Amino acid sequence: MPVSRVAAIDCGTNSIRMLIADIYPERSILTDLVRLMRIVRLGEGVDHTGRLADAAIDRTIVALREYAELIEEHSPAVVRMVATSATRDAENSAEFTRRVKEVLSVEPEVVTGDEEATLSFTGATRELAEGHEQPFLVTDIGGGSTEFVVGAAGTTIAPHISVNIGCVRLTERHLHSDPPTAAEIAAATADIDGALDRVAASVPVTDAKTLVGLAGSVTTIAGIALGLQHYDSARIHHSRIARAQVHEIAGQLLAQTRAERAAIPVMHPGRVDVIGAGALILDRIMARFDFAEVLVSEHDILDGIAWSLVP
Repeated sequence: MPVSRVAAIDCGTNSIRMLIADIYPERSILTDLVRLMRIVRLGEGVDHTGRLADAAIDRTIVALREYAELIEEHSPAVVRMVATSATRDAENSAEFTRRVKEVLSVEPEVVTGDEEATLSFTGATRELAEGHEQPFLVTDIGGGSTEFVVGAAGTTIAPHISVNIGCVRLTERHLHSDPPTAAEIAAATADIDGALDRVAASVPVTDAKTLVGLAGSVTTIAGIALGLQHYDSARIHHSRIARAQVHEIAGQLLAQTRAERAAIPVMHPGRVDVIGAGALILDRIMARFDFAEVLVSEHDILDGIAWSLVP
């Protein structure tokens, strides 16, 4: 059976992740060889300054050196690196691109929000063809932006939109206190609700039967809801979390101090300061579009990038 070995890198606002996988296109099977995440906060301050900070670029390059060594070890046939919201918004993205190429020997592709949404949808739904009500609303809550796509599994072009609400961006804009004040939460909520107005006007969300949630904010909420004592991707993947649970967890996270959030067993240290905003985004999405539960997926834009490398 033909197999393609590929390497995919997703460089977001909060984290940079890599997947090296063997793909069997005829059977739609993707087998992980390496799946890593490093939280580098590339988008730190971009919403205010319009630039990638030197320290943030340095942190990202350190992670990429680690990834480059693993790529050399596993010898994939092709490598693709995609950069998303923070790099899109930064006026010095060319400098970042130059430094990445020096380490990785390939240029990062700074994709549009539309391209990001399509890749996320492919990664999340490639394995969801059976056993789930369609069409799906796939929502990818990132650090700088959140993508929404409505469609059935296997759809190549589906209605979609990317809006500039993300856990890092909203935290930097609004949630400055420890814990956030009621006024700060209200401002963040208004920001989210305004973005969801644009989503509702652009994407047929009322057609969707299943909400699929992607990325670290969603998977962390799932881990909390499941009462996990350590992060377990196998248990989190395709878990279903009720809207009432999401609402309760969002309220708890926003009421906790940084130290209290850090003590949560499934909490990655790099998400401690931004998880409240991420949870609030998911809570508002479920309330606004009347979803009783969210189907949580560990497969997302990273898997979509990998699938894009094979016919």
